[in-house]
Formats: sequence, structure tokens, C-alpha cells
Amino acid sequence: MSRVPPDRTSGERDATQPQETPEREKDPETQPPLKIPERRRGRPRSPEADEAILQAALEVFIDGGVEGASIEQIAKRAGVGKLTVYRRWDSKEAVLAAAIESARDGIPEAPADFADVPVATLVRELLPGLAEAIAEPRLRAMIARIFGASVSHPELMATYWDNYVVPRRRNTRVLLERAQAEGAIAADADLDVLIDMMVGAVLFRLVQPEPLDVAGAAAYLESVYRQAGLLD
Repeated sequence: MSRVPPDRTSGERDATQPQETPEREKDPETQPPLKIPERRRGRPRSPEADEAILQAALEVFIDGGVEGASIEQIAKRAGVGKLTVYRRWDSKEAVLAAAIESARDGIPEAPADFADVPVATLVRELLPGLAEAIAEPRLRAMIARIFGASVSHPELMATYWDNYVVPRRRNTRVLLERAQAEGAIAADADLDVLIDMMVGAVLFRLVQPEPLDVAGAAAYLESVYRQAGLLD
């Protein structure tokens, strides 16, 4: 008598078939940690936006000083959102200081390899560019604003001093030392005092009511350099 195979529809398990073991509950401590996707990096800063913001900040500062400036005004004039400005600088004072620092690019510097150039020749080569720079109305207005804000916002004066005055004092001292070695300046001359006199003369002339044009600025600078012994 043959065995009747078990009914597969009855829900009974076939003992001849391998039994599936129930899936064990996963132990979180034995599982690898979830891989958190890296955050996308933001878009790189736009040099064009940086330049527009700094230019706008300088214009706003010249027009109304520190008190008359705001991030909103700067952003509006630059054609960007306020958030774009705040991503770069955290306050109006910070962006104004950066704008003042960037404005130095318009003032010519002595070339790095001027060791073999006669002092008088080098000064005459730099004169036209320097005259154009100090005759620029915006530079005159910026300096006036900086001096006016020196008590309430000394960080702006510090920025101006570090980025305008100090580099030029350093270059001027090199020229004066060479002129001293050539006998054009007395050997015992106090070069720091001489530099103060030169810088003070130019700054005092810049803040006077009657502005200089390029020709007048060139003539004034030539006179200052001649008195200092850098020109014949």
C-alpha cells in the first residue's frame, strides 16, 4: 500500500525539506555604523562678487563714513544679497577695513629689483603714478574719512596704517639709506623723523580745502622729495 504524500496545502511542514531558521533580531552594537553622506561643499567664492562688494563698501564709506554705512547699503550697491556679504565679513567694520586695504592697489610701489637703479631716477619714475594717486578725489576723501573715524573706529586707522603707511615708510627708508650712503643726506640724519616729515607733509596737503590736480600733485611731491634729499 503506497503512502499518500502529505497535503502541501494543509499548512504542515515537510520534515524532509530543510527548515528555514527565523531571522535573528539585529544587534545594533554588532552592525557597522551608517555611512552619513558628506555635506556638499558650497560654491566657491566669486572674485567678481568680492571685488564688487569691496568697491561698493569703499564708495559707501566715502559717501557717509562709518556711521552712514550698513551691510544692506553695501549689498544693494554691489548688486548682491546681504547673506553674500555676511558669508565673507561678519560686520560692516570688517568689510570697510577690507575695502580700505584693497584700495592700496591703485598706488604704485617701488619695484622689487631697484637696487641698481639710481635713487633720483627711481623717484622720477614713480612720481607720475604717485601724483595721479594722490590727486584722485576718492583717495583724498577716504583719508579724510579715516582720520575722522580714528577715535570711534580705531581699527580702520590701524588698517590704513598697516596697508598704506607702513609699506611706504619701509620703501622710503630704503631709498633714504641709499641716498645717505651716496652722501645726498647727512650721515647722522634721523631717517625716521625725515620719513615722518615727508608723510606728514603729503597727508597735510591732501586734507587741505583746495584739492590738487595731477600737475600740482607732481610738483608738490617733487618739492618734498627734493627737500628730503632724494632729488637733485
